[in-house]
Formats: sequence, structure tokens, C-alpha cells
Amino acid sequence: MDRLTAMQVFVEVAHSGSFSATADKLDMSRAMVTRYVGELEQWLGARLLQRTTRSVTLTDAGENCLRRSQQMLALMENVEEEAQSHDGTLRGQLRITCSMSLAYAQMAAAVTDFLKLYPQLKVDLNASEGALNLVEARIDLAIRISAEPDPMLIGRVLAPCTSILVASPDYLHAQGTPKLPSDLAAHRCLSYANFGKSVWKLQRGDEQAEVRVGSHFSANEATALLRAALAGGGVALQPTYLANPHLHDGSLQAVLPDWKLPDMAIYALYPSRKHLSPAVRALLDFLVERFATVPW
Repeated sequence: MDRLTAMQVFVEVAHSGSFSATADKLDMSRAMVTRYVGELEQWLGARLLQRTTRSVTLTDAGENCLRRSQQMLALMENVEEEAQSHDGTLRGQLRITCSMSLAYAQMAAAVTDFLKLYPQLKVDLNASEGALNLVEARIDLAIRISAEPDPMLIGRVLAPCTSILVASPDYLHAQGTPKLPSDLAAHRCLSYANFGKSVWKLQRGDEQAEVRVGSHFSANEATALLRAALAGGGVALQPTYLANPHLHDGSLQAVLPDWKLPDMAIYALYPSRKHLSPAVRALLDFLVERFATVPW
């Protein structure tokens, strides 16, 4: 078991590139992290990591060890999952990922309610905007908002994801309210750094419009743009799961409400149906039901 723990510590160091970050994540001292890695290197008779004052990188032996360690840890998780099935109690740890905005607005509360049903489970939520290799990062379930999800992954639609243009009342009072999509060209627009930064596509019935907006402030994350809009920074494109509470309390107003933005969906993505554990299935079923019934 000590060697399995050493493998787990080594895998975390390899992913984070930091002994300190690994110590924080695994709730152990930095000295203990160093000790586990050193014991693994001694056991294998090879140096696994190149350490400098600025970085930690894998050696060739470390690359091979990382792959084998991930396989061993996955096998151990499978053994635990098979043991669970005998008494019907779900145990172990689930690793999920989603965007920061969805984690803030929906997933943190959803996971909390899920764990109330399965108190023997643990969940590690990676709130990230970047694409992750689910296998390498050992992610069990990725919750992603997309029009076209990765075809290499298995996808299940949890809910539609609609977007809306919003701005604060103060901004609209000072700058005027756009009446047509073309009016947006004269406004301060808050846009996403990752997509749709300079062109917004809108539709009303059979009418379609593409507007090249002047982005005075862009960010790679929706809640940052939401806060900028609330502060009077301009017109923002926002998912309704973030914007709705502020539309209801009047701190934001809809801009061009008759015009629709392209529809997307919230997907639950996973690498393979074949190795879907009972715990992942339980979480997936829970999320499908929650997004179908809760007025989110």
C-alpha cells in the first residue's frame, strides 16, 4: 500500500509540476511528498524527476513510470468499485471537471446534494476553462458547454444552454439601448477571449445578423465578464444560468431580447461506456434528473 501511495504522490507531482501543490492537494507535508517520490525512485532504481529551482520535469524513466502508475491506480480503483457492488454502498473518489462559471452557478451545489445521497463518496472538482485529456488527468466525468462536443468522447446531454446579451441599467442609461444588432458596433462590448471575440451571431426568425463588435474588455471566463457588466462595463454575452438571477433582481437588463444567440448544450462527457463505474453512473443519472427538474 505504501508503494501505491507513492505512485499516487508521484502522479500528482507529475501533473502539477510542483511538490508544494501536491502536498496541499493530498493534505501532507512537502517533506512527506519528497520522501514518497524518493522511495519510489529507490525502489525502481531510476531517477524519475528532474528538479530545478523553477520546475519539475519527467525523465524518460519518469514518463514510463507515470504511464504504469496511472494504470496501477486505475486498477486499484476498479478493485474498490467491484468491492462496493457487494453491499450496494458507493465508495471511493470521483474526479469531475467543468468550467469555472458552471461550477460557481450550478455544479458546486449539485455535487453537495449528490454527496448527501452518497456520503461514502468523495468528489474532486477541477474548475477549468482549458481542455483536459480525461484519461491522462484521470477525470471520470467532464461537464462541458458546447455546440459540437469532442467526437472521441461519449456524450450525454444534460440540458440546453441558452445565452443572452445583457448590460447594467446604468450603462444603458448613459450609452443608450441598442435597437438593432448593428447598433452594437458603437457600444462597449465584453467578449470571450476563447471564442466569438470579434463577431457575434444573432437570429430573429428568418433574419440573421453577424456583428463585428469592438471588444474593450475580453476574458476567458464568464463570471469575470458578468462582474464587468454588473459594474457598468458594457454589453456582455452571458449564459442564462449566470445572468437570470441578475435579470430577475434588475441589476442587469436584456439587450436585443428579440434576437437569439446560437444554441449550445451542457454535456456530460466520459471516455468510454465500457468502464463506467457505478459511482459515475449514479452521478450521471443524478445530474440528468437535476437539470431536467430544477429551475436552474
